[in-house]
Amino acid sequence: MSKVVTHSLFTDFDIDLFKAGKHFKLYEKLGAHLVEVNGIKGVYFAVWAPTAQSVSVVGDFNYWTQGEHLLQVRWDSSGIWEGFIPDVVKGAVYKYKIESSINRIVTEKADPFSLYCEKPPHTASVVWDLDYKWKDEKWMQSRPEINGLDKPYSVYEVHLGSWKRGDNNRFLTYLELADDLVNYVKETGFTHVEFMPIMEYPYDPSWGYQLTGYFAPTSRFGKPQDFMVLVDKLHQAGIGVILDWVPSHFPDDAHGLGFFDGSHLYEHPDRKKGYHPDWKSLVFNYGRNEVRAFLISNAVFWLQHYHVDGLRVDAVASMLYLDYSRNEGEWEPNIYGGRENLDTISFLKEFNEVIYANFYGVQTIAEESTSFPMVSRPTFTGGLGFGMKWMMGWMHDTLKYFQKETVYRKYHQNDLTFSMTYAFTENFMLPFSHDEVVYGKKSLANKMPGDEWQKFANLRLLYGYMFTHPGTKLLFMGSEFGQSDEWNFEKSLDWHLLQYDYHSGIKKLITDLNQLYKSRPALYEKQFSGEGFEWINYSDHQNAVLSYIRKGNNPEENIIVVCNFTQVIRENYRIGIPKKGKLKEIFNSDAVIYGGSGVGNAKTLKTEAIAYDGRDYSVELILPPLSVTVYSYS
Repeated sequence: MSKVVTHSLFTDFDIDLFKAGKHFKLYEKLGAHLVEVNGIKGVYFAVWAPTAQSVSVVGDFNYWTQGEHLLQVRWDSSGIWEGFIPDVVKGAVYKYKIESSINRIVTEKADPFSLYCEKPPHTASVVWDLDYKWKDEKWMQSRPEINGLDKPYSVYEVHLGSWKRGDNNRFLTYLELADDLVNYVKETGFTHVEFMPIMEYPYDPSWGYQLTGYFAPTSRFGKPQDFMVLVDKLHQAGIGVILDWVPSHFPDDAHGLGFFDGSHLYEHPDRKKGYHPDWKSLVFNYGRNEVRAFLISNAVFWLQHYHVDGLRVDAVASMLYLDYSRNEGEWEPNIYGGRENLDTISFLKEFNEVIYANFYGVQTIAEESTSFPMVSRPTFTGGLGFGMKWMMGWMHDTLKYFQKETVYRKYHQNDLTFSMTYAFTENFMLPFSHDEVVYGKKSLANKMPGDEWQKFANLRLLYGYMFTHPGTKLLFMGSEFGQSDEWNFEKSLDWHLLQYDYHSGIKKLITDLNQLYKSRPALYEKQFSGEGFEWINYSDHQNAVLSYIRKGNNPEENIIVVCNFTQVIRENYRIGIPKKGKLKEIFNSDAVIYGGSGVGNAKTLKTEAIAYDGRDYSVELILPPLSVTVYSYS
């Protein structure tokens, strides 16, 4: 008698959807599921391997013996192998042993739909469930209001393995982070946390961007339910959760998705489309229906079962262009002779349509570094459908400007003002991410020129400029207290630096900037619209000063921002004002509490009927050195 009982979770409709690439909850069918059949408890296994000659489940319950538990192939040409194995329990460790019908090669593969994986360097899958009682009802009900595009969106980017380490440099667990990280993010005032990939990955130096377990939070930090606790606690603290999601490529590790059943199942069979030369990894076949269903199901899975509030999609540019990182002769044009990957464009549009149709109040964010049009515009208007796009041009231009000695900045003001020529073509997020503080690029603090005082004054100015510029915000961990060294994924951030005034001052500044951003509607209500921004003066190159107005729905709540990009104090500096009234300084990056010199405008200032900057009224200010000052006016 067979040790595998005939059983299926698939209906004919499921199979039709799967073949058409329209089944977006495949995780409910494929993978390992704890079920009861004819009164007997065990596990139903199902795996897609259309060119397999045979598929065995091997594990600690059968001494890893091939042929002991052979799955049965479905009759409907779906390529799915399935069956019920009695008495297998939660926590059982397993793989699929697949014999290829093409070349008779036998490989052992982890389950692509595994909910839990062995702790690396071990590579097997673990039978598990998703039972958990969530306590974030209040957050989930209010999320559509909190998570909107016209709301403050300040993101703290975190690599869980190196945010903070325990004794003997060990990883903190999800449960420990559910206390320490949650309290810290709440204290500093960020609205969201973005986790660099937490799906299972085999190689620490990849930082999680080379995935093998798409449906399993990495076991480095604990069990799946432990990660749920972390998300739950963040939600209870009023903090949203964004996950980095990597549909762009995957590694060719022996236990992973590559050459899964002896054929190019998940990766594109044409090496010009199926291999990424930069990362030495494999690229998904976005034109294959079943692969599209796998990827979209994966996105849906994290939103549904882990209550995630957004997905930041990694390396979108590498997906969009057939010639990305390829020389002449290493790529072929599309059917229209262009360089765009039409299958990718179709896939990304469908991905966004499915997400926004099924999850109210979430956001998708594209890391897209080119000028590809309409990335964050609805698909019905021809866009890709993302909610936001990283503003990589702004980031590069801004950092290039800030790294210049202040005496030369007057010659390069266009590096800053240029961003406003395209700032509203997309829903832009302003990112200072992990990519800017590795590989010899220096930390943000050490990019700044000058002596120690100037470095920190420049850093405070950089952050003040960022938080008052249109767009949502993202800051990589450690940058919020002026981490001195580059990021090192193998150790904790340098928390001891907070004992020093300059570093604690940066943390206080970020905390107050987050509060300013959240409390001033002019900074977020129209952050993606040209109606939310007006230059006062962008042409004072000689003094290296910029001044502008940020606008919300209520004109009475508009604010004025003035940036002084040199260390020269500007006394009696006049700017034009739209109307008669009073100005009050509500933020000053040069304040003593931040490590500044304390120069500023302590008194309420009255406008004068002196025409200036093309306006009928004006006011004289004192501009502190290397500073951003923000004013309310009424």
